[in-house]
Amino acid sequence: MLKIHFPDAEVHWWLADGLTSLLEGDRDIARIIPFRRDFFRSIQGWEGCFRSIHRIRGFGFDLVFDLQALARSAVIAWLANGRRTIGLEDWREGAPAFYDKTVPRPSPHTHAVDWYLEVLRVNGVPMNWNFEWIPERCEISRRVRSEWFLRRKRWIVLHPGARWPTKRWPADYYREVIKGVTGRDNSLGFAVIGGAMDVELGDYICMAAPDACINLAGRTSIPEMIECIRAADLMLTNDTGPMHVASALSKPVVAMFGPTDPRRTGPYGQIGNALSGDEPCHPCFKRRCTHNEKLKCMKSIPPSLVTEVIFRRFSALE
Repeated sequence: MLKIHFPDAEVHWWLADGLTSLLEGDRDIARIIPFRRDFFRSIQGWEGCFRSIHRIRGFGFDLVFDLQALARSAVIAWLANGRRTIGLEDWREGAPAFYDKTVPRPSPHTHAVDWYLEVLRVNGVPMNWNFEWIPERCEISRRVRSEWFLRRKRWIVLHPGARWPTKRWPADYYREVIKGVTGRDNSLGFAVIGGAMDVELGDYICMAAPDACINLAGRTSIPEMIECIRAADLMLTNDTGPMHVASALSKPVVAMFGPTDPRRTGPYGQIGNALSGDEPCHPCFKRRCTHNEKLKCMKSIPPSLVTEVIFRRFSALE
């Protein structure tokens, strides 16, 4: 939207080095400036951070946006020394103290995407959806489809991992969904995605129906993961980053939520397909469960309900 409103502007993105492939090749981004998340753990990391800051200051930015509102991102935004620094009004880590202008969340339940877009609105940039969120990488897309997505008519991508233990729907529940879905429609296949730490989890889940499943956890780059989601017909997932990729691709999503609030961070435009338990502690926003019955909010979302929602989503597509 910035490029639509300011076609002659250059957009630069300060991004963790492990995520740069997410945006590489995007024609609207002039430059990606990578940084190491763990820069503070070593002298070399600090040296790299200082070089990055020196480089950023040299560009002479007119506007600097911080949409994370973390202490780290706010300090870097301030050190960028732009003419104006704008960020979210979120005081969890004191970030607004470093901004020239803050943008409050319109309501406690406003979705994060709408809050980010509010930053543009209050700065006079009109909303315009005439653009592609994540352009297709055609060569990678063809390879993904030919290597992994040919032997079944339709595919469901599963992302059973999550950084927070409290966000993980039980692996046995994923297995029950696979059994329930394939029992009703054996033309459907399942592709498990995730990082290297999810390989064992993916192997276990795929054992539910080995002929219908493929474990791609730890086997894909970020661009390949994106094209896997694009190639699939539906995504079944926890509250994770790839869930938001699926939303950006307008891919049907069924997501399980426990400690977080789908109204604020659910699949954008598909909040009705974010399933939550009705426990009084939901949402707790905790990485560790302190409930007497561990992960009760996630365990209260039955596989039978998820299976029904999947078929309802497929029916809506026909």
